[in-house]
Amino acid sequence: MPTDPAREVGHRIAATRRARRMTQADLAAAAYVSPATIKAIERGARHPSDDTLESIAEALDVDPSRLAAGSSRSDSRVHHAMPAISAAIAAYDLPAGSPARPLPQLAADVAALVGWRLGAQYARIAACAPRLLEETLAALHHAASRERPRAARLVATTARAADAVAYKSGHHDLSARLVELMRWAAVQSEDPVTAATAAYVRCETFFAARAHTQGLRALELAIDAAPSPVGPAAAARGALHMRAAVIAARAEDADAAMVHLAEARRLGDTVPEDAYDGTAFGPDSVRAHEVSVAVSLGRDHLQRALDVADEWTPPEHLPAERQSGFWIELSRAQLWAGHTDDAFESLKVARHIAPQHTREHPWARDTAGTLRRLKRADAESLSHFAEWIGAV
Repeated sequence: MPTDPAREVGHRIAATRRARRMTQADLAAAAYVSPATIKAIERGARHPSDDTLESIAEALDVDPSRLAAGSSRSDSRVHHAMPAISAAIAAYDLPAGSPARPLPQLAADVAALVGWRLGAQYARIAACAPRLLEETLAALHHAASRERPRAARLVATTARAADAVAYKSGHHDLSARLVELMRWAAVQSEDPVTAATAAYVRCETFFAARAHTQGLRALELAIDAAPSPVGPAAAARGALHMRAAVIAARAEDADAAMVHLAEARRLGDTVPEDAYDGTAFGPDSVRAHEVSVAVSLGRDHLQRALDVADEWTPPEHLPAERQSGFWIELSRAQLWAGHTDDAFESLKVARHIAPQHTREHPWARDTAGTLRRLKRADAESLSHFAEWIGAV
């Protein structure tokens, strides 16, 4: 029988609430709804309205898509935000109105935006990014000389969060404009780590254009210009090597991929796993990229991806987007190896961790569609998944 959407939403809310060690009364108070409403929703007797679901999600500190049976509401909000983001950066190099808030207040909001990006909470980013782009740009244009580098870093960081939404939702032209804004702000930040981060993100434009050889060259130039690998600078350089390994693999340059992966591994061993300047880097991130490199190199290298997964899985402290990416890429390798049941399980794990990231990921959609064709007579849940991700 098809899954009851109201019951599915209720189960997700209840599970998330328990994980937060909240009672139903706690959640009701935090979401500004009645305890009776929470009880009815959790047992599946009532489907929450969009506004109620968003209030509950806010109280639980998750994106609404983590709770919804389908992600149509969150997906719609993300796509509808694109014109506002585009308008916010249309005249980024021209002075605008005076900033409404001081830099410390803006910095706090930008830090929240970074956390949402690492958690793949794209709907929350979409709701705030247009305003923050306008505010941080105004702050940069009106900043005193000594404050300009700090304001420029805030612009670059905000643009990166907005870019995550644009790129993941397929708005690649807007993504490219946001990347150029990042690069423009990075120059004014006078910070080599910010410049390295902009080069890391710029690689998306090469992935989107399938210009892998050119992307590898751009990353190698960025590595040459990166600061000496000490502390956070080691993470910045290591992240560039990590991404260079993947794009080299897409360019079918296995030797370059292995060289960059080895250097990323060496630098990863010198720093604890953390998010440096908004980019997760460390031993676990490098391990996840071993799977990405293997899958990018193609079917002849899939055993390496399977071997990594046999001995390691992403720990919970890794950003949700990186965790789900691992499971999506592993699913592709499992499909190629003929392990169709495992491939579907990996896709379901990816969806549980980061629904919006999974739904927008082209490899996840491709794998789900192939699985449905191969297992046409099998589980109804696979057909539901394929419909959810847009593979049918």
